Amino acid sequence: MADSVFIDGLAVETVIGVYDWEREITQRLLVDLEMAWDNRVPAASDDVADALDYAAVSERVTQRLQALKPELLETAAEVLAQMLMEEFGVRWLRLTLNKPGAVPSARNVGIRIERGERP
Repeated sequence: MADSVFIDGLAVETVIGVYDWEREITQRLLVDLEMAWDNRVPAASDDVADALDYAAVSERVTQRLQALKPELLETAAEVLAQMLMEEFGVRWLRLTLNKPGAVPSARNVGIRIERGERP
């Protein structure tokens, strides 16, 4: 199976960073997610209950990042990956966290991780 559900460019305003000034403001993170999901079941049933609800995933990712207030992107990525796998039953995911503006001379910086076993 090579099916997936994806979310690209989910914007989340949160406290992120290691510097004192970063702990006093919110900054925008952009989250890209690709999650393995067997889309044949919801396709056959035409029932959202059988689908990976990308609206619910987006809401949960936003809530978790805002509550977490991590210093490092690496911490945020690991926490999100574990949460998605446990709460939504995702067996494999690729997660990218972008921190636009962190390096003024770069278009974007961030990290990308893959967790789980791709079916």
